[in-house]
Amino acid sequence: MSFGDGADVIVINTCSVTDFTGRQCRNIARRALGANAGAKIVVVGCYAQLKPQEVANIEGVDLALGAAEKFRILDYIDGIASGSGKGMVSAGEVKEADSFISSFSFGDRTRSFLKVQDGCDYKCTFCTIPLRSSTVDQIVSDAKPIAAKGVKEIVLTGVNIGDFGNGTSVIEGVRSRKEALFVDLSRALDEVQGIARFRISSIEPNLCTDEVINFVAGSKRFAPHFHMPLQSGNNKQLAQMKRRYKRELYAERVAHIRAVMPHACIGVDLIVGFPGETEEGFLETCKFVQELPVAYFHVFTYSGRANTPAAKPRTSGSRTQ
Repeated sequence: MSFGDGADVIVINTCSVTDFTGRQCRNIARRALGANAGAKIVVVGCYAQLKPQEVANIEGVDLALGAAEKFRILDYIDGIASGSGKGMVSAGEVKEADSFISSFSFGDRTRSFLKVQDGCDYKCTFCTIPLRSSTVDQIVSDAKPIAAKGVKEIVLTGVNIGDFGNGTSVIEGVRSRKEALFVDLSRALDEVQGIARFRISSIEPNLCTDEVINFVAGSKRFAPHFHMPLQSGNNKQLAQMKRRYKRELYAERVAHIRAVMPHACIGVDLIVGFPGETEEGFLETCKFVQELPVAYFHVFTYSGRANTPAAKPRTSGSRTQ
């Protein structure tokens, strides 16, 4: 990451999936100030929402904004520019972040990341974020100016994009039901002219339905690429995580993708060292994924997240992390 261009205000967007985030944020803030003496540092994102005071106490940080406040950065700029906002915090309850704000990346003529959905209401034991979705109409409208910029690929992003549609309305002619689904959005985007390729960033296996898979197989512009988080190949572990599927369903999804798209690229997310995971359970996961015809793995060491059920102390018998 380069900070050599000079800036008056630097915004650091954070994650909080792992406890490594704090060190990363401190390091980035230090580097940003080193390259831009006197710049104001604003930290937003999940880390700022969950631990706003900890963020505000980082040396050099002028402002920490929560999930609902981060889209109103300009409302706070005058306060920190005057010097009165040093270490200022504005982070309400996470449940207050209940509205969807459209956004997409630009500046790269090859690829743009288009947000179609935010948050998740699955309540997995290692995470909790409120759910917010856009509408099909809005996302199609967002895609058109991206195409006008000459971008060749749009990556559809979100925390749980397969659950797109909760609380959104259906566009005319899509389907006569209360809510549009992710496959409805995909079909609408497939008709947007000027984009050579759409890519699904990540989709839960229980939401990667046969309908979605078959659509991608026959679509005009969707890449044959599926990144499906598995997290564990052990059903007991999946239940402890409160994931909404068993490993048998995951294997069925992979098999169906391979049946209709033998050339498809399939990626897998895994968590190791989850509380309660035994050596036997870990080896069971290893055996399961070794037999899956997939292309790559993203493997993460479990990292405790405050205020989640998984972070609570457990009895002995778990593997050493």
